[in-house]
Amino acid sequence: MENDTYYTITKEGEGFFKDKGSKFYSFAFLVNTQEQVKEKTESIKKSYYDARHHCYAYAIGFDRGLFRMNDDGEPSGSAGKPIYGQILSHQLINVLIVVVRYFGGTKLGIRGLINAYKYAAASALENAVITEKQLKHVYQLHYQYPLMNKVMYILKEENIEPISTAFKTDCKLTFAVRKNQSENVYNRFKQMYPLEIKYLKAM
Repeated sequence: MENDTYYTITKEGEGFFKDKGSKFYSFAFLVNTQEQVKEKTESIKKSYYDARHHCYAYAIGFDRGLFRMNDDGEPSGSAGKPIYGQILSHQLINVLIVVVRYFGGTKLGIRGLINAYKYAAASALENAVITEKQLKHVYQLHYQYPLMNKVMYILKEENIEPISTAFKTDCKLTFAVRKNQSENVYNRFKQMYPLEIKYLKAM
């Protein structure tokens, strides 16, 4: 069966790493949009305006369809890539990690930089709270009152709690179901005429 769980952070974390005088301050944030990425990175740049580098990486979406690695002036691949590597090694999504570097006067070399950004990113994640969550699909049902009992029976049998309801001249009901369970539930409702079922989003 296809995995329908994922990992993200539910509490943000900060970390620190030092090597040959260079200081690396790291921050792990929960982000759901690129706009939030921009807000967080700009906030860090303002707070640490005197730092030489503000490097980061992020991954957004259940397939990490939105991602970026930024070296911010460090040699190519020496900062953003090892930061992103920590996101991947922890199997995280919807996460931004920013690492701020204060140069200590001694060059670290490519290998030294890779290790420094890796350990700084790992430090931030160690102090964050990483949580496993279920991937769910959200659907909306639209039906008439005569189908109410059948709808409620299926929801109860599948152990599904509605997210919202709107019962007026007709009925609208929104629910979330685990991804691995969603195809079966969708097909059950799809066979119920004249009920309409519409996929809304993943969460």
